[in-house]
This record gives sequence, structure tokens and C-alpha cells, in this order.
Amino acid sequence: MGRVAIIGVGQSAFVRGYPGSIRELAFEAFREAMEDAKLEVKDIDASIVASAPEYDRQRSPAGVIAEYLGLIPQPTCYVETVCSSSTTGVIMAYSMIKAGLYDTVAVIGFQKMSEISSMEVQERMGRGADIQWESPFGTMMPAYYAMYARAYMAAHGLTLEDLAAVRVKAATYGQINDKAVYRKPVTMEDFANPESRLAGPVASPLRVGDCCANADGSSCIILASEERAKAVCEKPVWILGVGSASEAVNMTGRPDLAKGLRVAIEAASKAYKMAGVGPKDIDVAEVHDCFTIAEIMAYENLGFAKPGEGKELIRAKETYKEGSIPVNVDGGLLSKGHPIGATGGSQVRTIVLQLRGEAGPMQVKDPEIGLVHNIGGVGLYGNVIIMGR
Repeated sequence: MGRVAIIGVGQSAFVRGYPGSIRELAFEAFREAMEDAKLEVKDIDASIVASAPEYDRQRSPAGVIAEYLGLIPQPTCYVETVCSSSTTGVIMAYSMIKAGLYDTVAVIGFQKMSEISSMEVQERMGRGADIQWESPFGTMMPAYYAMYARAYMAAHGLTLEDLAAVRVKAATYGQINDKAVYRKPVTMEDFANPESRLAGPVASPLRVGDCCANADGSSCIILASEERAKAVCEKPVWILGVGSASEAVNMTGRPDLAKGLRVAIEAASKAYKMAGVGPKDIDVAEVHDCFTIAEIMAYENLGFAKPGEGKELIRAKETYKEGSIPVNVDGGLLSKGHPIGATGGSQVRTIVLQLRGEAGPMQVKDPEIGLVHNIGGVGLYGNVIIMGR
């Protein structure tokens, strides 16, 4: 079969409390993607809806959302790999088109996390780990990533200032992203000031400023076969390579936390091989910075830096827009917020806009190849997608 392209992208604003229903939230991203692709509802052959369950009361939301968007009687399905759900949906859609089943597939990711309390959100996130051997003892997302941060610090000399520098970069670009939740500047002084909220402890060594926050939001990615893409799209962005992996759910089943996330290493290796490129060929990247340590680990797991040297990239500002490998120049999860099911689609949207030269003030100079790194749970699932213009 021929190549597969992304021909339309959309995203709602990420907000702390969306006033409407999940179907209305999904519509915001879908409408933008359809307008971007210049398609009508009848042009969509199938849809995939992605989110993490239990944040709203609707069971099997795919049918409800497909009906509301007018995507019936076309087939639809629901996919879930926690925080990487919508990139799993993109990879599924890619596979469906590559197999010749459909010409055009819409992937709609959403999450309305504000329907439950922060305490309930943390409890549900904790249940993304093993409910028999880990989460009953109070382990939650910040605590898990704090374990990675401590291991990395002990092995490689990472400092609290290095972690803070990741958040400062995120805020630099969050200020200019009109879809982001947090659009205020952050300075190193904010972390040094004990009176600053950002400096407050969460799970040592991680502080408030080291953690992304819950949000409500939606994203939509429309994929098409090569023939359809060339017929309807002036600037198709081609999927060059995809990779996915999974990991032991329990921390005791993981060999060395100081090496980062094995799912990212495995998924990246597969995606690079399929695309026929390497880390040095990537011009712009979106990585899953749910915590500041996660971005540092991603630099190394994706091959942008050698093991233990990821901190050097942020110290030298090489991951800023003007650097050798721009990363998360839309503010990342740390500034955009993290509406679980919508996050991966938002990352894909950013890279598509970058490769089209349509990223506005966040635009990197003349990128040809972009990469998305999207992690589900505490490194339980990992997806890497490489795209080219």
C-alpha cells in the first residue's frame, strides 16, 4: 500500500474547567480539524475515539461522540493506553489505512478531568499501576516519577536547578501558545523562593513546578491514504515511522530506573528503523514532559543525548527553539496541561503545524522531520511517531 498522511489537525483550548459535555468538548477539536482538512463529515470513513476511562460517567464514549459528530453509520471504536491513548489511536488509524480498509480516518482524543475532584483524579491515576501490589500502598504519579528522578540524580549528578530549567523553558513557550492552560512566565528565582507556590514539595525531589497539571481538552487528527491526501490536501504531512512498546507494570520488574523509560527506547528504535532516519535527523520534537525529569529522560531515550548527558542539553539551551534539537516549543504538558486522552493528539498537531510552517511564534526554522514521544502511565506504554513534510 501507499503512504499515509495527516491532512487535518485540531485542538480545543486546554482549560481547567470546561463547562460543556464530553461530546461538545470533542466537537471543538473535530470542527477545527475538519476545517483544516477542508472535508465534510461524509468524507470520514471511520473514527477512533481515545481517552482514559473513569474520569466521566459515560461508558463506551466512542458511540456517543461519533453520533454527536455525525460519524454514523461509519464504524467507530474506543482505544485506551492511558496518557498515550490518542497516539495509539493514530497508529491504529495508520494501520487501518495501510491495510486498505479505509481511506480517511479521524482520531478524536478527549478528557474532561474536572468532573471529579483532584483527590479522585489522583486515585484513578494510581490505579494505572498494579492495583494488587502497588497502588493500594499510596503510590501515585508524582511519587513514581520522583523515584526515577532520585535514581537519575544519584547516577548522573542531575540537580534541582536542571529540573527547574525544564519548567522555565516550558513557560517560555506556554506564554505564546493560546491553547495552553498556563501562560505565565516562570523564572529560576520562583523555584529558589520558599514562598513561591512552584517551590512547594510534592514528592521529593519533585516540586509543584516540576509537575504538569490536570486539564480538560480535546484533539483531532485526520489521516488519509496517499491517493486521498494528494487529492484534497496542499500540505500533507507523511507518517514515516511508528514504534510502540510496553513495560512491566511493577517498578520491581524494571532493571534500572536511572536509564529512563525502556518503552521509549524500544519505541524510538522501531520508529527510527521504519523511517530510515536517526536522532540527528530530527528537526523538532514533542516529548511527554508530564514531569520535568520525564523530559530529561526523553532526551536520552530518544538518542538526542548520551546516557547521563541529557541535562547538558537544557543547561546549554539546545532544546530551545533556536537550539540544535528544539523540544516542546509549544510549552509541553508542563504549560499546556495534560488532558490525558487528548495529549498525544495535541503533540501530533504541534509537529504537523511545525512541518507545514504554520506554527506562528513557536515556529522552528525550516523543519523537515519531526518526532512525537508519548508515554502512557509510568512508562507502561510508549509510542513514537516520526513525520516528514
